[in-house]
Amino acid sequence: MRPMLATSGTAAGRDATVPEGPGWVHEVKWDGIRLLAEVRTGTLTLRTRSERDVTAAFPELGPLAGVADDLLLDGEVVAMVDGTPSFSRLVERVHVVSPRTARTLAAARPTTYLVFDLLRLDGHDLTGLPWRRRREALEEVLPPGATWQVPPVFPDGRQLLAATAQQGLEGIVSKRVDAPYRAGERSPDWLKFPHRATASVVVGGWRPQTGSSRLGSLLVGVPASGGGLRFRGRVGSGLAGRAGQALARRIAEVAPGPCPFVDEVPRADAAGAHWLTPELVVDVASLGLTGGERLRQPSYKGWRPDLAAEDV
Repeated sequence: MRPMLATSGTAAGRDATVPEGPGWVHEVKWDGIRLLAEVRTGTLTLRTRSERDVTAAFPELGPLAGVADDLLLDGEVVAMVDGTPSFSRLVERVHVVSPRTARTLAAARPTTYLVFDLLRLDGHDLTGLPWRRRREALEEVLPPGATWQVPPVFPDGRQLLAATAQQGLEGIVSKRVDAPYRAGERSPDWLKFPHRATASVVVGGWRPQTGSSRLGSLLVGVPASGGGLRFRGRVGSGLAGRAGQALARRIAEVAPGPCPFVDEVPRADAAGAHWLTPELVVDVASLGLTGGERLRQPSYKGWRPDLAAEDV
């Protein structure tokens, strides 16, 4: 099963106002990685949005296997640093496959699984129930744990949006209380209101720094309907230091290929480019798109090992 996804509350043609009234509840939007946690007869499996099995990477969540014989949870795993979620710290964890390394990291820097939905319990599919019923069942079934929690929901979305801005958090998600869970769909029953415009894009190539072989910028795009990528621009900001070094190591693992962009890449951007097989997904923050469908002042935020190109 793939998780239900939220629609942007600030998308073109939509009312950007956070919904009000008893028909909606509001949750904090965390800077983490979406995980479905499934328990079957004492065995826990953790899968990302792209259905990648990352169970070995998070041994601290193992006790979830004792909650019920049959269970499917939806939530977000976060890595806290000084009380604030750190996506870069989380990326260090999600790609670990060695059980020994994972145990060492979990002991030193444990993650927290923030559970916000219950999709199956003891063989009963709950996705057709309204959100409020699923939430009641979740609070009854899932006891407090050392490495997981059920975060609170709030009736006033505008106040929560303002509070999360003050605290430097990602934003909020507003959910319709009578809505079923639509697996694999991006639904207007869930609306996300981030404080900064962040998008996932696919890396189609890279350019070295001037006079160096080190990573200087990324050439990124989004999947085109007929295959390949539509060019969204060049990303150079945010690649300095350890973040850029870690990404360069990941890029070295991606097979080279012909230029994957179906539209013309401007000569100034394509000069000196090394083209890649379009499989690596990254998050970038920007000021939106220009009239030419290019990212405005984009900045690299992090590699998304939980996403495949087709998820963008």
